[in-house]
Amino acid sequence: MDYSHEQNLIDRGYEFICGIDEAGRGPLAGPLVSAAVILDSDNSDFFDLIKDSKMLSAKKRDEAFELIIAKSKCWAIGVVTNFELDKHGLAFANKIAMKRAWKYLKIKPNYILSDYMAKVYFETPFELIVDGDKKILSVAAASIIAKVFRDRMMDAFARKYPAYGFELHRGYGTKLHLEKIAELGPCEIHRKTFKPIKAKLF
Repeated sequence: MDYSHEQNLIDRGYEFICGIDEAGRGPLAGPLVSAAVILDSDNSDFFDLIKDSKMLSAKKRDEAFELIIAKSKCWAIGVVTNFELDKHGLAFANKIAMKRAWKYLKIKPNYILSDYMAKVYFETPFELIVDGDKKILSVAAASIIAKVFRDRMMDAFARKYPAYGFELHRGYGTKLHLEKIAELGPCEIHRKTFKPIKAKLF
């Protein structure tokens, strides 16, 4: 993975290329987080550290996160709460998160490269790329920002709801998490429309 796709767009006259990706579709608790990143080709000395967030250790993700936020032209986060997710459904909530991240960028991009999400449209020229976080550097950078930001949010929730062990599973449906739900019932940040939680409520 390199910056060639973005560079081709820049050569075609698109100055600010934005990558967008999300984290937190699958968990049973917590927010859905999307990130938008405009990398700076003049600050590319760390680009080889950028990979799909799922391919990096927590330590490597944190290192890449700090470099991306320090050396990018700009970046932004879009958050959808578990309450909004329950209200709108997962697919539509994902679109809301992506749109928020794009909207909050201080520099408005000329072109958007987004990890594929069906029926997502932007007012800016864009591409939806299947496995974009594995193929496109800017999308991989966004995947890192979204993942680390969400993990840190879940660590904060772990301090508020210490009995659930959110710092260990980040809301995913692990054996420990399911045991805690069975023992304690859902808390405020659980997604009430997701099957294991819904079963506990009804």
